[in-house]
Amino acid sequence: MNKIQIAPSILSANFSKIGQEIVDLDRAGADVIHIDVMDGNFVPNITFGPKFVADIREYTNLTFDTHLMILNPEKYIEKFAQAGSDIITIHYEACQQKLIENLKLIKSFGKKCGAVINPNTPAESIFDAIELCDMALVMSVYPGFGGQKFISDVLKSVEKIADFAYKNNKKGLDIEIDGGINLETAVLAKNAGANILVAGNTVFKAPDKTKIITRLMQGQFPKY
Repeated sequence: MNKIQIAPSILSANFSKIGQEIVDLDRAGADVIHIDVMDGNFVPNITFGPKFVADIREYTNLTFDTHLMILNPEKYIEKFAQAGSDIITIHYEACQQKLIENLKLIKSFGKKCGAVINPNTPAESIFDAIELCDMALVMSVYPGFGGQKFISDVLKSVEKIADFAYKNNKKGLDIEIDGGINLETAVLAKNAGANILVAGNTVFKAPDKTKIITRLMQGQFPKY
């Protein structure tokens, strides 16, 4: 199994001091900064654009995991790549027939790519794309807002993706899970095969970020 990584979602950060928040995450041992980009169309909320990504890039060398919850992602992939994203993930539900084409577009800018599925989307929907992917992201809440309750049924999707990757010589595939991650659900997610955990409120509301990040990493019993 790939290294367990913690990816705090800055959607839960205090935007009035976002630079310091990112510095604090770096010092606390975060592996990845998860950036939720929402367009108000694919999801009922609006968050960040490429300029935001470019502005915060100066605060850390951590991996920027830019999660595009937007329609027509092909219109914005180049801008987010140029802004400093390291990996760009796109939703199957947002582009379906263009998924593979858009993943190739991300790769053309020298970035890692990933396919995302919502809780009610079958894992099999992205099997054809996994050969191209560096990451598969399973949403454990419906996208659009932070602080939602973990949907345990998605663990089956994580298991299916992990099994498919293992059987198809794609053992380096990172499997990320996003939504409702806390100390309890983190163990469930890792046991199912996820190795990158997106955590928002669990990290940002903790009195000691270093301690909570360390604890989120612990307790895994990986299948692969």
